[in-house]
Amino acid sequence: MYDIENYYQAESVKDAVRLLNEHPDARFISGGSDVLIKIREGKFAGTSLVSIHGLKEIQGVKMADNGDIYIGAGTVFSHITNDAIIRKYIPVLGEAVDQVGGPQVRNIGTIGGNICNGAVSADSAPTVFSLNALLRLEDGKEGRLVPVKDFYLGPGRVDLRQGEILTYVIIPAKEYEGYHGHYIKYSMRNAMDIATISCSVVSKVDQQAGVIEDVRITFGVAAPVPYRCTKAEEALKGMKIEESLYEKTAQLIREEINPRDSWRASRAFRLQIGGEIAARALRRTVELAGGDRI
Repeated sequence: MYDIENYYQAESVKDAVRLLNEHPDARFISGGSDVLIKIREGKFAGTSLVSIHGLKEIQGVKMADNGDIYIGAGTVFSHITNDAIIRKYIPVLGEAVDQVGGPQVRNIGTIGGNICNGAVSADSAPTVFSLNALLRLEDGKEGRLVPVKDFYLGPGRVDLRQGEILTYVIIPAKEYEGYHGHYIKYSMRNAMDIATISCSVVSKVDQQAGVIEDVRITFGVAAPVPYRCTKAEEALKGMKIEESLYEKTAQLIREEINPRDSWRASRAFRLQIGGEIAARALRRTVELAGGDRI
């Protein structure tokens, strides 16, 4: 049994905002793969729910005339993975969310819920960070456009204000054009498990010079929030594409990330694995660009 006080079905984004303002203690629910578990565990017991499940205006993927990609917050993971625009322009995101849970979860869980849950282990988070995504938040008035890097405030805490709803995850064209990405998730089981540590790398290769022109490296479960390794990124820019590049990557990552000890893995283990998966992910992005000369 689920201890739910009231359940309200929103007919539109505007209606969802109205319902939330009328019932300020209520929580949004779409797929329910996070919220219902917390209600069952007693963490959200007695809460009221505002359902945004089925709102067509925040579902699907589209490309604007300027090349920016808009992903509706209500789009489920399986649709993102199989969407033609995602597969052509940012396949790394489709590959990342395809590692969320099992098929049932991927068919009901949404990217908006994954982000708004604020979990550092969320499979979508490292990639949207590496793609410098923007989040469109609506409040029935002017709304806000927030860089995803500023949205995460701490474990399970995000910058979602009273009466706001996430409507779109936006990937600007300049953040993916010419880039290739790869996501690696290390977990205790091969399937249906949260990440012990994860890493998403997006890079741009200067083919003529044979160097890394730009690189973005983001970790999940290496800090209280998804963590961009900006020091490592700066050090790697301009490096020649040779074996020493990947050795240097692993070294820099282990010097920068600060994972914790937990029952899933020790800090030392996460440091070791973190350096390894970052190097492997970078190597794969270089291969995808056709620039690996090793």
